[in-house]
Amino acid sequence: MFIGRIEGTVVSTIKDPALVGVKLLLVRLIENDKPTKLIVAGDATRQAGLNDLVTLISAKEASLMFRGILPPCDVAITGFIDDCNLAQEH
Repeated sequence: MFIGRIEGTVVSTIKDPALVGVKLLLVRLIENDKPTKLIVAGDATRQAGLNDLVTLISAKEASLMFRGILPPCDVAITGFIDDCNLAQEH
């Protein structure tokens, strides 16, 4: 599991039929309290929006988040982070 911040949406006019109805979002991963690479993630919660801090899972488990269908999805948004305290090294 890892965390990221929503930076935008992805619009696709042609996609795999299993992805129809799946909201795709651009997510900036956060590692060691620093923003890193930008990825596309399917929104299993269907409620994530711009600047939300979210939890994500990857690999086969990501597609299992979309109950009833198995879309070709490598990363899925699984929840929201309301508040977090990160340990600062001195």
